[in-house]
Formats: sequence, structure tokens, C-alpha cells
Amino acid sequence: MSGSLEAIMKPIKPKAVCLLAAAVMASGPRAEARHSPALDLARQLNEAFVEVADQVSPAVVVIDIRQRVKDKQTEDGGSFWDILPPELRRHFQNHGGAHPQWLEGEGSGLIISPDGYILTNNHVVEGADDIVVRLKDGRTFAGEVKGADPESDIAVVKIKATGLTPAKLGDSDATRVGEFVLAIGAPFELNDTVTVGHVSAKGRSFEQDADQDFIQTDAKILPGNSGGPLVNLYGEVIGINTMIEGLDTGIGFAVPINLAKRVKDHLINEGKFTRSWLGIQIHELRNDSDYLSLDGKLAPDAREGVVVEAILPGGPASKSDLRPGDVITAVDGKSVQTVRQLRDEIGEKKPGSATMLAVVRGKEHLTLKATPGLTPAVDELAVKASGEPANLGLTVKGLTKELAEQYGVDVVSGVIVTAVDQDSLADARGIRAGDVITEINRQRISTARQFRDAVKSADPKHGLMVYLVSEGASRFVILKDSGGN
Repeated sequence: MSGSLEAIMKPIKPKAVCLLAAAVMASGPRAEARHSPALDLARQLNEAFVEVADQVSPAVVVIDIRQRVKDKQTEDGGSFWDILPPELRRHFQNHGGAHPQWLEGEGSGLIISPDGYILTNNHVVEGADDIVVRLKDGRTFAGEVKGADPESDIAVVKIKATGLTPAKLGDSDATRVGEFVLAIGAPFELNDTVTVGHVSAKGRSFEQDADQDFIQTDAKILPGNSGGPLVNLYGEVIGINTMIEGLDTGIGFAVPINLAKRVKDHLINEGKFTRSWLGIQIHELRNDSDYLSLDGKLAPDAREGVVVEAILPGGPASKSDLRPGDVITAVDGKSVQTVRQLRDEIGEKKPGSATMLAVVRGKEHLTLKATPGLTPAVDELAVKASGEPANLGLTVKGLTKELAEQYGVDVVSGVIVTAVDQDSLADARGIRAGDVITEINRQRISTARQFRDAVKSADPKHGLMVYLVSEGASRFVILKDSGGN
């Protein structure tokens, strides 16, 4: 083997080069004349990509945002400027002084109506003080956020323009894994960039309680692509490009267009998207082999459905006859087999409207009535669910300027305790409303979701170390389940 490699790596002699050139010239006309069905197919596919890009690109826009730098104090006592990485500080110093007044960013968007409504990601425009939308023909317009939904990461921007050509929105439910797709946007400020790949998976989710159902693709998505379309070979938008799994991994994610369509109409008309909920924790029965393998009357008389893990105290389901261990198989007669299907069915219900659930409880088949309620904002969700890894008896919210003023605290990062259950673990250790929790088990906490996730991943039997600021003093407490070892 090594001898053949050496032969390959040796320089080609001039005589051999002449013979090779002669062979190529001699075979050239015959190669051109030969009909190749494989090449014909490849050329047709090539033309399909070109046609789709030409068809959709005029509806793709660049969204430039500017956010005013507020030189506020950080929790460590420094300023916003001080916490910027050195290379970023040098960049700003070389472009207009030591302390920039604005931070600038860029994303993509998609025209969805002739009168200037544009679909994009919430994270593209979140916190923006100034929005400028650039069309493919070079025109620019000031943009206004008409509504945003952090849960799905969808936002709608409006510009004062008419006669625009909107993109064709497809059906993401009909999208199949393996399909060719194009991602179009402005990665790294390179406008009108088109990349090609496939749908590599569907139904991806990374946060249990978020409204997520990502399409995964290997079409190249980079910073700046966010808000741009993922398009199939019919020229239909099947997703809004949203995030990547690290640079150069070939793994990107898009919000399914069916979810974006459901959200956008509410954002345009109401400025927000509201969801209903039952206040239950759930998982899919098909993935619960232990439950399915139970003997006798304990095993559910069903093979598909959604298992109720826990019922949150005070949630809508707590007022119904639903129990942990029940398997929900239908909502108002419509079959549900996955967590996503159940959440979508309940989420679409009007808060306060009676809903009938088909439930399997062991060998019993029941019809139970439940009344969905309005889903609380993420930062208002209490970490006190029955069946949670730890029932601390706390209700927390993300710390805002308004809440800090209300409770008279000077801390700028963390979650603020807004309620403490009597005789709970937190109550026993002297935690009170107005205390600010900054760390759990040495993990920095800045949002209610981070707080909840940290608690859920901890073991209360071994204790949780909670760092907090109480009446201006920093301290920590150990919250330990009294039933622990």
C-alpha cells in the first residue's frame, strides 16, 4: 500500500503530462457528445435552487437595530462598559470614542403582507430603540414592533410601505425530514446570502415549558440569519430561522411556520399572544416504558397519550378531577398523542371555557371536565409544583426596575421573592417577600426560569445552598427537605 502511495505522490514527468493532455483533448468532443441522465438531473436540481432563491429573496429584508447603551451599574459594582470583552471595547474605541452611545445589531426578516408587515424573531428586535428595515431593492424604512412573543421567539415589525410582494407561507406540518431547503438572510452583514441543506429533524425542544417545536436543518445558519426564512423547493416558507448549535456545527433551528402563523395574527391585532394552560406537568406515554410495563390494573389501558406527572397547586387542573398518573388521550374529541399536541389543543382554548378530556386511569376510561386558564408569564411561574424535585414554597419574579422600587432593593440582578408559603421550607429559614435570590448551589440566577431549572436539577434531600440579599445584607441559607437523609 505504501508503495502505491509513493507512486501517486511522485511528480508527473513532462512526457506523462503531454500524454495526459493529449488524452483529454482526444476524449473531449466525445465526452461532450455523450448524453448523461445523471448530469441532467443535477442540472435540473441546480436550476430549482436558483429559481427558489430568485422567487423568495425579494421578500427577505435586513433589519438593523440600535440599542442605546445605558451606563448602569452591574451587580459587581462596575458599569456596562466595564463588562464588555476587551476586544469589543477596543473595537468601539477605534470607532468613535471610549464609551459608545449605541450598540448595533443586524438580523433578517420576511415580508408577509403588501402593506409592510414583516415577520422576524423576537430576539432580533427585543430591546431595540431604533429599527431600520432594508429591502432587497435598496429602499429603507423605519420599523415599529407591532407585537412580540418571547415564548415562540416570534415578532412582527411594521413599515410604512405599500405594494410589497409577500412570501408564500407553506405548511410546516407537511414538511418531511430529508427534504431540501434553502436558508436566506444576512449572516455577518452579508446580505442576500443563500445556503442549501436538508430538514434533518423535526419537533426539537430545549426548554420544557417554552412554546418550542423547532425544525432542525443542516442548511448553514449564522448570526444575522435570525428572522429569515427556511424555504422548500416549492418556494414556500416552512420556518423562521432562529438559532444555531455552535458555529460550524451544521446544526440550525427554525420556528415552524405554522406556529409563526398562529402567533403573528394575534401580534398584529392585539400586540401579544396569549395561551391557555391546565397547570400540569406531562410527558408522552410511549416513552414511559416503566409505566407501560406495570401489571394488572395499574398499567394504563392505552398505548398512546400524554401522562399527567404532576398537578400544580392553584392551577386550573387542581380544580378538576384530573389526577397524577392519568393518561389524556383526547381533548374535546380530538386525539392527542404527544406533549406538543396537548399543549397546542389547550393553548388554543379560550380561558375559562369548559374542555372535555378523554382520560385513561388504569383500566378505566373516563371523560373529565377541566377549565383552562390564562397561562401566567414565565417570570410569574411559581416553583412550587406538586411532584417537583423540591417544593420550596416560593414564588419569584425576574427582577425589574419597577419591582426593585416596589420592594426598596438596590440589587440589579437576580429574582425577587414575591410570596412565601406559610410553614414551607423557605418560611422556616426566614426567607421573606422582597428578598433577592442571586445564586443557587453557586449557580448565578438572573431569571425565574433559571431559578426554576436550578431547583429542579438539585436534590433537596442533600440540601440547596441559596444565596440572597435580604434588607441590604448578603447571606445564604440551606434549604433541605426534612424527610431527606
